[in-house]
Amino acid sequence: MPPPPLPPRLLALAPIVYVGTTLWFLALAVLAVGHYAFDVFPPIWMWTALAGSVLGLIGIPIMLWQRNASRRGARGAQKIR
Repeated sequence: MPPPPLPPRLLALAPIVYVGTTLWFLALAVLAVGHYAFDVFPPIWMWTALAGSVLGLIGIPIMLWQRNASRRGARGAQKIR
């Protein structure tokens, strides 16, 4: 017997990616101000937030590309529904 399908809210990838990327950018801004203006945060935290932001920006077009391929019916696309 196959497992039941996941609810749609668990399949919604876009909100997770957009919110996560936004939070990384906010963390980067706070850490940059804290590091350069007040010297309270170590620089590795700022570089980590920068890496999270960049990876989020890389992930957004990949997510959109995969969604469009799925809607087109491309053979190699991941099917969500």
